[in-house]
Amino acid sequence: MASEQSQASGHILLIEDNEGDIVLALDILGSSAIGSRVHVTRDGVDALRFLQREGKHQDAPRPDLILLDLNLPRMHGLEVLERLKADAELSAIPVVVFSSSDSEADVNSSYEAHANCYITKPSNLDGYVDALNQVERFWFKTARLPSS
Repeated sequence: MASEQSQASGHILLIEDNEGDIVLALDILGSSAIGSRVHVTRDGVDALRFLQREGKHQDAPRPDLILLDLNLPRMHGLEVLERLKADAELSAIPVVVFSSSDSEADVNSSYEAHANCYITKPSNLDGYVDALNQVERFWFKTARLPSS
């Protein structure tokens, strides 16, 4: 019998610039039974500031999970991934690349930069809802996350 993760909910950092995807993710994750708290940054530079608790993000919580889009303004998602995985204080945070790209080069580059998972955003609503629900359920109910 599998043991269930004791952490019922956690903090998710959504790094996404598409307003429609942000609204959809907030709706899906905000209405789930798990009850994750979602924080949003809309570009790579702001994401790193959030993670490093700089400027307006001084009181930001350390996320338990990061959902990262690749095509971001100001700093590409792959560079964000490389920087956070190179930072000893941030490197253990699981990163799920959640991108509209299904390019093999993007998939390979993401894993080479130590992404924990790569998911191509489904093009239909049901698939999108299912993908986010599965991600949240896996990371907060099945997997055991590192302590902060």
